[in-house]
Amino acid sequence: MVSLDSFNKTLQPDVRQTNSFSFPGDFRVFHIWTLIPALYVLFRFIRPLPAPLLAKIAVAGAMIVASEFHLITKLLTGNMFSPEIPKPLLLLTTGLFGMTVFMAVLLVLRDIFWILHRLVSGRRMKWHRAFWFILPVLAVMLTTLALKNGTAVPEVKKIDVTLRSLPPRFEGYRIVQLTDLHASRLLPRSWIQDVVTRTRELDADMIVVTGDMIDGWPEARFSDIEPLGQLRAKEGVFAVTGNHEYYFGAENWIQTFEKLGLYFLNNAGYRVSRGGDSLYLSGVTDAAAPSYGLPGPDLASALASSRPGETVILLDHRPENADLAAESGVSLQLSGHTHGGMIAGLDRLVASANNGFVSGLYEAGPLKLYVSNGSGIWNGFPFRLGKPAEITLITLHGETSN
Repeated sequence: MVSLDSFNKTLQPDVRQTNSFSFPGDFRVFHIWTLIPALYVLFRFIRPLPAPLLAKIAVAGAMIVASEFHLITKLLTGNMFSPEIPKPLLLLTTGLFGMTVFMAVLLVLRDIFWILHRLVSGRRMKWHRAFWFILPVLAVMLTTLALKNGTAVPEVKKIDVTLRSLPPRFEGYRIVQLTDLHASRLLPRSWIQDVVTRTRELDADMIVVTGDMIDGWPEARFSDIEPLGQLRAKEGVFAVTGNHEYYFGAENWIQTFEKLGLYFLNNAGYRVSRGGDSLYLSGVTDAAAPSYGLPGPDLASALASSRPGETVILLDHRPENADLAAESGVSLQLSGHTHGGMIAGLDRLVASANNGFVSGLYEAGPLKLYVSNGSGIWNGFPFRLGKPAEITLITLHGETSN
């Protein structure tokens, strides 16, 4: 168990890292997946489009470039996670990419309907000329709404969580969870400041930040994340790393955030005491850490100083290992990472990649797991439909109090 007294509060970023970016292995085929919607639109919409050939070539070229803007920014800036380009240009490129994706989805739905119609009626359905205009207009509307939702300042979501072993003196204990802030050119300082202001107004007992706070190096992002130094809570502000911290030098980022007053629980724990009662807050690193030569998640180390029967709260960026946490005696796990699936329907795919956990409150045996939709979103796919961002206010209750 570590102590809060070890913090250095000097507000200057450590920028001694070399800024060498190691591309995560699971993203090496990402650019192929982003090209698939563009190719579908190309062959199912643009190719048969009743328009001049040069116009179709221009539209197809712009669409393919937009779909591969992650690869282009990687080649030009060194990585795809934090393109240091002006916000209007970032909005334009992501908007064109989003329009391509939504257009592909609409075309797939159209084609499925056509197939079903032919199977049932035995007749081929004709493509009305009006739909050459209706589908692009729908795609633009969906993209605009999803991008607006994705970049909006999150609202406060209030939930109550009942724990079997909660000590009486912690009845009504209030925790604010922030996660997946993804500070970037898309979600800059002004956005972070608004999140901090809304969080401080809640006057919580504790604030926890469960990873993916940034996209970018400290010298590029420090001004954007500096308002996090204004976070205040009675017990303190605690954090763990997410996968995105490791893409930009996690050790230096941890030092930078600690100087802003965040207290990291990476494979460590901290006891909160009230009279003779206590809560044990613990945290683990992200599974991406070993790929960067840093310690991976070690739940045993995080829980080493906990007491038998003590209420244990675990901060883990990813929700997928909740069953292991339950077996280890954790009472409540707080996670993010999934962004809630971002878009209704897509959340089912995201859930399958996270052992079924994607958004909201779950039970895994005696464990309660809360998976936040995230406060921000990655600039590479900044779209939300039906899965709003959130600042989560969690109020703890004991079973006997109900």
